[in-house]
Amino acid sequence: MTVKTEYNFLKRPRRNRKSPAVRSLIREKTLQASDLIVPFFVLDGEKCRQPIPSMPRIDRLSVDLILKEAELLHTQGIPGIALFPVIDPSLKNDQGSEAWNAYSLIPQAIQTIKKEIPSLCIISDIALDPFTSHGHDGITNLKGEVDNDTTLEALVKQAICYASAGCDIVAPSDMMDGRVKAIREALDKEEYSDISILSYTAKYASAFYGPFRTAIQTSLSFGDKKTYQMDPSNRVEALREALLDEEEGADMLLVKPGLPYLDVIFAIKEKSSLPVGAYHVSGEYAMIIAAEEKGFLDAQAIFYESLISMKRAGADFIFSYAAPQILSLLN
Repeated sequence: MTVKTEYNFLKRPRRNRKSPAVRSLIREKTLQASDLIVPFFVLDGEKCRQPIPSMPRIDRLSVDLILKEAELLHTQGIPGIALFPVIDPSLKNDQGSEAWNAYSLIPQAIQTIKKEIPSLCIISDIALDPFTSHGHDGITNLKGEVDNDTTLEALVKQAICYASAGCDIVAPSDMMDGRVKAIREALDKEEYSDISILSYTAKYASAFYGPFRTAIQTSLSFGDKKTYQMDPSNRVEALREALLDEEEGADMLLVKPGLPYLDVIFAIKEKSSLPVGAYHVSGEYAMIIAAEEKGFLDAQAIFYESLISMKRAGADFIFSYAAPQILSLLN
């Protein structure tokens, strides 16, 4: 016979967990559809859909199909989308000049989507890697190195091109020094002072980007990106980048990847007065889907837990390929 021991605790934290209603009353962070940005991979043509093997349930889409999906997501509370181009190899060169062609894929996509869904926020990636034949985020010099200041001139032209097409936010993801200042000054000079800059302030040289590079069909013909993307070992350097970007005129900051860098999100949020976002990247997405397909876990539950952890760390908004898959849970 078991004798029950009587305890008289004054403080019992479990009282605050006893029911869904009580738990909801004291919940410290919440995840809502309005926190999420959905990335899209843009294809040329019409009625084009290409599954991405490394990112199951995610497709490359032509603009007409993106329009339909974006409209549905927007009605469900998603405030914005981010556009990433899939460029025909014949249009790529060592300068990435298709990036500032006003009649190219992304400017046309911006115009079409903005005309049909004017209240949807459109974020345009500013970087050359989808457009360069060598796959780097900048223009290379005679030594085969990515030249910082020459690249700035190209990024400025790309940002002006997308601003004139009607995007709401330009998002330089290249990690060149001084690009926020150069883009801000150029936008203001061209009377696009209302266009926001979301700086990828801490974009790490991460192995988690593999599925993304497959999705946009780009690869490096030489070297790696470690001379401009950040060393995963460093956090203090991220703070320096964030404060520099704020000083140069950034309106928002982004940390990429998200889940492996929660400490960086927290540290930047503590030091900067700007909104801070996280990018739940392709590798994070692909791992979870692969584990679910093996029967190891519930993807929707893991996606929710991953994204709420980014909110808990301080993220004000999150880019995530999983957003459409968890809307039913949020709504």
